[in-house]
Amino acid sequence: MTIRFSFRKLLLASAVVFAGASAAYPQTVDSDNQIVDEGLNRSEVMKLAHELVDGIGPRLSNSPKMREAEEWAIAKFKQWGLTNVRREGFEFGRGWSINASDVQMISPRAMPITAIPIAWTPATAGTIRAEVAFAPISKEEHFAKWRGKLAGKIVFISLPGTGDEPDKPAFQRLESKDISKFDEFSLPDFDPAAEDRRQKRVLFAEKLDAFLKAEGALAIVRRSRRDGKLLHGEGYAYLKGRSLALPAVEIAAEDYRRIARFAKSGPAPVISINSDVQYHDNDSMAYNIIGEIAGTDPKAGYVMAGAHFDSWAGGDGAVDNGAGSVTVMEAARILSKLNKRPRRTIRFALWAAEEQGLLGSLAYIEKHMASRPPAPADAPSPSFGWAERFPITVKPGHAEMKAYFNMDNGSGKFRGIYAEGNPAAIPLLNKWIAPFRAMGLEKVVAGPTGGTDHVFMQTVGLPAYQFIQDPLDYFARLHHTNVDTFDHLRPNDLRQTSVVMAGVLLAAANDKDELARQPVPTKPNPTDPFKYEDPDRD
Repeated sequence: MTIRFSFRKLLLASAVVFAGASAAYPQTVDSDNQIVDEGLNRSEVMKLAHELVDGIGPRLSNSPKMREAEEWAIAKFKQWGLTNVRREGFEFGRGWSINASDVQMISPRAMPITAIPIAWTPATAGTIRAEVAFAPISKEEHFAKWRGKLAGKIVFISLPGTGDEPDKPAFQRLESKDISKFDEFSLPDFDPAAEDRRQKRVLFAEKLDAFLKAEGALAIVRRSRRDGKLLHGEGYAYLKGRSLALPAVEIAAEDYRRIARFAKSGPAPVISINSDVQYHDNDSMAYNIIGEIAGTDPKAGYVMAGAHFDSWAGGDGAVDNGAGSVTVMEAARILSKLNKRPRRTIRFALWAAEEQGLLGSLAYIEKHMASRPPAPADAPSPSFGWAERFPITVKPGHAEMKAYFNMDNGSGKFRGIYAEGNPAAIPLLNKWIAPFRAMGLEKVVAGPTGGTDHVFMQTVGLPAYQFIQDPLDYFARLHHTNVDTFDHLRPNDLRQTSVVMAGVLLAAANDKDELARQPVPTKPNPTDPFKYEDPDRD
């Protein structure tokens, strides 16, 4: 399905929606028409995407490229006349980047291997060459089996699997019936033991690295979780004092299985790895980038749009989340260009370190709006278990945020908004999206969505929402992969997302009404008070 909408029909639709409503709804028909005109006919969203995605490239947290992107975004915000443009820093840890990488199979036949260094693992200090040892290890109980067998080996720790040829199309546009499936209230589920299980899984990477180092292994290799020569390279050992000891790479699933077959039939294959990577420790702070369009009523609070600015290092961070970042920036450009004077301040945020656990948006919350008890000293990250810590201490800034809108599901066009189980917010959200229904923005649904920067805001009772988007091939092959590049951005979709973001922000900033807020949570009772924990469950 392609985007086809009539500009004239869209303007007429806006006029019908707002006829006779200007007194109750300060945003005028002219404002929506101007936003649509500027955002569709003089869009700069793809120019921004080219500069960010092609020109700067991958933006791993605290890497040199992330610093370059921060400077670029600040310059753009200032060029467009935004006010109070600033960095808001928070303690993160080490930066890391890839200079070059080369993995080869030496025997039983020579061939290049498709591979990527795993983020925040050390360099090989030149090329290492050794036999491989297949030692599938997924829990501490497996260590005993391999003790004394891995010295001088390059250790393959994943099972090879058998391939996952797709049985459904990778590319998808949502139909109305698909969107309606999200319109269902989800019952909360609180399991106090789930946090311990998650921490055990995350900390296992450190224990495995220490075990293999002690055994004399030379490097670690894992299999990519997707077929199609796709790579990811995610790693999380960014904290100071908790860096891993062994170089580690991820190998494409097809190459991994080929080597596994050779290892099974014998003799053991020999491979070489040259992982030329480096840490960056000159500044351990990560930075959110924030700019504003000042409101006319300083007592009216603010509305906000945000997207995470960081990415993984495998691709160029185009759909994840260059798409969301340039949408937020283009919405800022449109509203600033039109010289709108909203009642409430409109704030724009480009979040840092989302990929390491929503750390940028969490730092903003803790600075301005609410805090929880600190994480345990051995927690894998500052955000780990944050939503399960009580009590919540509300700060004065909690009441100032009247609405937050997030984008982080690729470059598909907006189809609606998740109301996150807040039925009282649905009427006002529907009112704000009404002018853009002709663009495919169908409805507000009751259900929730997770995994991105509105989540921790929701857990402290803030009115924070994510847009429903056409999935396209985001999760099928682009999310966190080496093919996340400019070519997979959809220009017409991004013009639509930018117009909608600008229009909804202005509506929220001007409306005399405010979104209904959910209660600030208190510690829930266990959903199943009679549950027994399985001691063998990971």
